[in-house]
Order: sequence, then structure tokens, then C-alpha cells
Amino acid sequence: MALKFVPRATMAAASIALLTATFASGCSSDEGGNALDQNLTGRGPITYVEGKDTTETGVVKQLIDRWNAAHPNEQVTFKEQSADGTQQHDDLAEHFRAKQDGYDVVALDVPNTAEFAAKGWIQPLEGNFAIDTAPLLAPTVASATYNGKLYAAPKNTNGGLLYYRKDLVPNPPKTWSEMLGQCQVARDNNIGCYAGQLFPYEGLTVNTSEVINAFGGSFVGADGKTPTVNSPESKAGLKVLVDAYKNGDIPKEAITFKEGESASAFESGKLLFLRNWPYLFAQASAEGSAVKDKFGVAPLPGNTGVGASTLGGYNAAISAFSKNKATAADFVRYLISEEAQQIIASGSLPSVRSSLYDDPALIAKMPYLPTLKESIASAVPRPVTPFYPAVSKAIQDNAYAALNGTKSVDDAVAGMQKGIETAGS
Repeated sequence: MALKFVPRATMAAASIALLTATFASGCSSDEGGNALDQNLTGRGPITYVEGKDTTETGVVKQLIDRWNAAHPNEQVTFKEQSADGTQQHDDLAEHFRAKQDGYDVVALDVPNTAEFAAKGWIQPLEGNFAIDTAPLLAPTVASATYNGKLYAAPKNTNGGLLYYRKDLVPNPPKTWSEMLGQCQVARDNNIGCYAGQLFPYEGLTVNTSEVINAFGGSFVGADGKTPTVNSPESKAGLKVLVDAYKNGDIPKEAITFKEGESASAFESGKLLFLRNWPYLFAQASAEGSAVKDKFGVAPLPGNTGVGASTLGGYNAAISAFSKNKATAADFVRYLISEEAQQIIASGSLPSVRSSLYDDPALIAKMPYLPTLKESIASAVPRPVTPFYPAVSKAIQDNAYAALNGTKSVDDAVAGMQKGIETAGS
């Protein structure tokens, strides 16, 4: 899921909201002590919070119904948020800022995990709360880890894929240079060569991160604060994207593309290559699509081989303010179980369990699964930092300036470095 963050309320408004929320809740789980140390053995009903369940089969309802049938004394209630990532984040932040105990397990968009961990709002998964991460895809576990400690269980994931016209390019490219070297095919067919999501929003952060990571660059150090982006590798990656836009290999309209616009361009036969998420496979295969039976999928291109996809998805975390943390921990373990992950995968949400990508029944339904597994295996989480909204804005603003020619690549990367430094100060 892509996020677009909005400015915080003023200090005065925030204080009023906090005071109001505290009185409304009537309680605070950490009165008289550290919330992380309290209610560790509590059992009873809990509330699970996640964004709007948009799957056709109602995956979240299925998961909770299965759990509730087996746990009559520890029932789970589903609190469904909106489909908007900003609203989801702000709802959780407001709730936790007020130390309310009404949200027990929460689904965090991947890049928000570090922020909530750094603020002490979610329970570390250690000791009696530890989970078995061995069956899980390693990059998904990394996305839920902050400062060397696991704070959430990856629930479902997502990875970028390269969609390509197999009727025009029988073998997908493995590198950026190989892909851009095939743009003459696009020109010969009077279509655009390559596009992604290059409008200045979270999608541009994702696309910029993928090309910079593919060329060996990075954004922040292990502490989540120290900027590392100002490097020759980062400049080399961004330069590939910028040069492709300047010379027309990326069509001019592509800097207006979000997910939907880019998908429409590919489905209508106007692109040779497109970076997008797995959801597009079903759309492009449907009746009415101009590319039905004419496209294939491959891992994203890199510098010398498979590239570095950015991860999407949700991480399930236990609220520090929950009164029933033992039940919450069991529910989190259930979400990564074979049974639960089968339900998730059958609902066309990419699973976090490696074995399900080799399941013949699932592959028959979603032929892209082996490719997606390869993509996720080399994936890199978005910058793991408690200051993610500001870091993301520094990346997308400067990348967009380089694309539209108002900054050089060197100045854009230096701007990212400065923005990340300011975000953590």
C-alpha cells in the first residue's frame, strides 16, 4: 500500500485532542509504570485493527471467524479502518498517543513499524511473545525489525514486478541497461518504453528506492537516523532513471502516473514495460484488456541482475497498552500460521510464508507467484526509520526535481541527504 502523509495538527490542537481522547477512554494502561511491562499475561477478548478489507473473499473476516470458532473465551473483534493509508496511520497514532487500551493488535503499514516501535507504542516480540520466523520470507521479517529487535509479525507482503509485452519482447530483461536497450522495439510500435509510478507521492519514493537500492545505494544507517544516501551508488541509480526520462525512454506523461494511471497505460497497450504490484496481473488478464494473453511478468531489473523490489504489506503488532497481551500474542502467531496464510494467499494477498509460493493450487490461480517469490527474496524494505514520513518526502521531492530538470542528480541526492539529516534532528 502506498502512503501519503499530511502535516500534523498544531501543538494546541494536538493537546486538546489528546486530553479529549484520554477522558473518552476513561483509562490508560500504563498508569503507574511502563506500559511495555504491564498486562503481559492478560487473557480475554481483543480488538484487531486493519485497513479496509478490499479482498473479494473477505480475508480478515475469514481469519477472525476461524479464530473465534476455536477460542470462545478470547474472541476477536475486527475494527476496520478506512482504505486510506494516511488516515490509518493517524488513527493509530492518535489512539496510542492517548494510551488507550481499545486496540490490541494492529496492522501497521510496513514503513510505519519503526516509528511505532521507537515511540514505545508496540510490544517487542521477545521472551514469551517471541514468534517463529524460520518459515517466513527473510525480507518481511527485516521490515518488522527495528534496532535489531523484532516488533511485529509480517502478516502479508507485496513486491514490485516488471510487466512486459511478451508478444514484442519474448525474453524479459534482467538489467536496466538491457531493458532500456530494447526501447527501440517500443518506438517501432509507436508506444512508450518504460514507466512506473513517478508522480511526487509515496509511489515515487518506492520507485526511486528500487533503482537506488539496485545500484548499491541506501538511505539510512542501521540506527534509522544517520543518512547514507549521498554516495556514488545512489547517484548512479538515480541517473539511470533521470536519463531515461530525459531521452524519452520513459514517456513525458509518466511523471503524472500513480498506480492507477500506470496500470491503465499498460492495459491499453501503450507501454512495453511497466513496474507495478501483483494486483495488476488479474486486471491485465481480464476481458477487455488490450494486453490479455500478450504480457508476462519478471522480477524488477537491477544493475547486474535481479533488482531490489520495495516491500509493501502489513505487519501485525501488539499494542503496548493492551490489557490482554497474552491473547494478543497468540493471535499474532495465528496470523503467520500455515492455516491463516493459506487464507491470505487464497485471497490474492502475497503470503509471508515461503512454502506457499511453491503451492501448485495457488500457482494455478496466481501464475506470477514463483516470480513474485524471486522478487521478494531480493527485496529491500523502505528506509527503516522512526522518521519515515519526513524521509519519504525528502526522497520523493528531490527525485521529482531531478526528473523534471530543476535539480541535477548530484544536487538531488545531496538534497535527500540533507532532508534525511533534518528529519532525524
